[in-house]
Amino acid sequence: MRISLEAEGPFERLRLLHARVVRDSVALVERVTPGDLGRTTPCAGWTVADLLAHMTAQHRGFAAAALGDGAELAHWSVHPVTDTADAVARYAEAAEHVVAAFAALGGPDRPFLLPEFTVDRTFPAGRAVGFHFIDYVVHGWDMARGLDLPYDPDADILDAALPIALSVPDGATRLSADSPFRPGIPLPPGAGTLDRILAALGRHP
Repeated sequence: MRISLEAEGPFERLRLLHARVVRDSVALVERVTPGDLGRTTPCAGWTVADLLAHMTAQHRGFAAAALGDGAELAHWSVHPVTDTADAVARYAEAAEHVVAAFAALGGPDRPFLLPEFTVDRTFPAGRAVGFHFIDYVVHGWDMARGLDLPYDPDADILDAALPIALSVPDGATRLSADSPFRPGIPLPPGAGTLDRILAALGRHP
């Protein structure tokens, strides 16, 4: 998957926007109650509990990759949610871990090994942070929809996310079971930025 960050500005700006998106997701997750865990989400076949477990694992995996240990599959393991309070606390901890790991990167060229993408190549840090950034813009919406809560990221976040979303390759590969995104969905002219991001990545706004 190729994601261009040229339109996003300096690497530091991307990291700051990323941190805001991740912390916004923490605020959403903190609203989860035991009664919410079985609710459906826009992620096909995933409940709120499934989505929360996935999001936590991705934070830990990307943090490990930023620290040079992405090849260790244990960091990417998904642990089922059983206790809501514990899962929320673990999510907040994982979120701060990935923010701190990204903040410690010396620049946009540090190689990331991301076994969930491929095992035979690395990605430069700038692209990897972009992967995680766009994933959590969308997963924030997924979680908000699952909880029936509003989702309204700041305009600068959406403006940075849109070019990344539009640069994610579309096509048959998105039909595979392990694809993070479904095929893009056409929208009428004049659609808002968030709707364009979601539709580009196969979500029905």
